[in-house]
Amino acid sequence: MVDLIPIVVRGYQPPAVASNPVAAQFTALDDLFAHYPILTLVHVVPGLLFMMLGPLQFVPTIRARHLRWHRLSGRIFIICGVVIGLSALAMSFAMPAIGGFNQAAATTLFATFFLIALCKAFWHIRQREIALHREWMIRAFSVGLAVATIRPIIGIFFATSRFSGLTPREFFGVGFWMGFVLHLLAAEAWIHATQPHQQAAGFPE
Repeated sequence: MVDLIPIVVRGYQPPAVASNPVAAQFTALDDLFAHYPILTLVHVVPGLLFMMLGPLQFVPTIRARHLRWHRLSGRIFIICGVVIGLSALAMSFAMPAIGGFNQAAATTLFATFFLIALCKAFWHIRQREIALHREWMIRAFSVGLAVATIRPIIGIFFATSRFSGLTPREFFGVGFWMGFVLHLLAAEAWIHATQPHQQAAGFPE
C-alpha cells in the first residue's frame, strides 16, 4: 500500500535498475504490480481487514459474549473476502502471471474455491446450520491465509535458485500450488480433528 498509493497519485515511474541480480529480480516483481496499482490495491486493502477479522471469527468467547459484533464483523469479513476473490480472478486474467500458466491456473482454481466457500458459509449460517457454517468459514479463511505461506515458500525457491537453476517463471506456480494445497489440507485436518468437540458441545450437524 505504501508503494502503490503514491503511484496512483503521481503516476507510474520506472524503478531504478539494481546492479545485484537477485535485487533486480525482486524489483521486477514489484514493478509488475506497480503497472496495475488500482487493481492491486482493490485486492490488498480488503485483505488487511480480512486478515485482522478472520482470527476473531473463531474465538468462542467473542461469539458467546458479543454475538452482535460477531455477526457484524462476519458480514464485513465475507464482503472483504468476496472483493479479494473477485479481484484475484481479475488479476489472474488481466495481469501477466510471473509463473505463467501454472501460477494462473492455481490462482484461478483457488480463488473460485475461496468464493464458493464464502458463499456456502453465508448460506449455511442463514439456514442456521452452525457446524456447516463453521467448516466452510475455516476453509475460506485457510485458503485466504495461504498467501502468508506462499511468500516463504517462494523465498526458499529464491534462496536456492543458484543451486537449482530455477527461474521465478519456473518456481512461482509450484510455490502457489504448494501453499494453497497445504492450507486446504490443514483446514480439512482441523475440521476433522475438532468435529467431535463441536458435536459434544451441542452444535447441530
